[in-house]
Amino acid sequence: MSHAPQIRIPAVYMRGGTSKGVFFRLDDLPEAARAPGPARDALLLRVIGSPDPYGKQIDGMGGATSSTSKTVIVSRSTRPDHDVDYLFGQVSIDQPCVDWSGNCGNLSAAVGPFAIASGLIDAVRIPKDGLCTVRIWQANIGKTIVAHVPITAGDVQETGDFELDGVTFPAAEVQVEFLDPADDGEDGGAMFPTGNLVDALEVPGVGTLQATLINAGIPTIFVNAQDIGYAGTELQGAINEDPKALAKFETIRAYGALRMGLIADIGEAAKRQHTPKVAFVSKPATYTASSGRAVEAGEIDLNVRALSMGKLHHAMMGTAAVAIGTAAAIPGTLVNLAAGGGVRNAVRFGHPSGTLRVGAEAHGTDGQWTVTRAIMSRSARVLMEGQVRVPA
Repeated sequence: MSHAPQIRIPAVYMRGGTSKGVFFRLDDLPEAARAPGPARDALLLRVIGSPDPYGKQIDGMGGATSSTSKTVIVSRSTRPDHDVDYLFGQVSIDQPCVDWSGNCGNLSAAVGPFAIASGLIDAVRIPKDGLCTVRIWQANIGKTIVAHVPITAGDVQETGDFELDGVTFPAAEVQVEFLDPADDGEDGGAMFPTGNLVDALEVPGVGTLQATLINAGIPTIFVNAQDIGYAGTELQGAINEDPKALAKFETIRAYGALRMGLIADIGEAAKRQHTPKVAFVSKPATYTASSGRAVEAGEIDLNVRALSMGKLHHAMMGTAAVAIGTAAAIPGTLVNLAAGGGVRNAVRFGHPSGTLRVGAEAHGTDGQWTVTRAIMSRSARVLMEGQVRVPA
């Protein structure tokens, strides 16, 4: 019996923010995988090591968490005023599914550095020292991201002293701007799809919850921690080791997705795992982060915990941070009220690994709100580069 050798595909394994994933140049993919469809999905599933009934992704590059089961495809952009197109695929761990319905805000911080190092940015655009501005078209959601990438001696600077809670070691700071991050109402969408800042969300088996349903950064369902029996200072174990809690959050997510118009039938939620996110908020309170550091109530505006791919995130998804910053900037949302109410253009929130600051510029006229940008600082670093191998 003959055995076909594995195929080799140029790839880079990168950390961006509190996530990591496998990055590809579009032109480096096998021809059949250069277009959306089953061939591309099958390839990326095999690269990451999914579906894995053991939940470990041992035979692939995935790390068995939503934060480490990610893929990115980057190409030169044909759009005016953009440098590269960025497509994100969230790979399910135990299901044969790649979810293309949303962005990864954390890996967005790595797209600029990857594009520069991979030759996708013209050399004349890259300073010898300073910042290189990379304009990114986020193809999943049709939005613009601007990354300000530090350059030293003509190369991407990766090391530095910028510390990011949820990441063990310091690195160089990459400032990321999400332009017009909220849905603008095209194609039937809207920042607040129900037209309300707060809704009464009926969830069978859970009850009727106050909820802020928002499309900004990523579709997100915010509820009050106390309404679902939590303090808002919980760490991963309190949620992820409780099957009943996970089932409750998935039910909230499913009925929230239905209310937001993201799905037409409740059964569709299982096939749309990446979006929407569900998060719970509470007023500032002191707690001990997963690192052992004490987070004092006085250093934060509110606490937020969010779930990704069915589990409580160890820190905070970047796109959910955009949703938090946007909702915090709009008086009357649950996020804004938990932070003390009023008008604000930035918020610092506590999450399981520590704190994060995100800013947003919101403008309201006659009850209608627009957000011009959200901004935060992350870091990124190449972990490994070369070729990833998959069975032909």
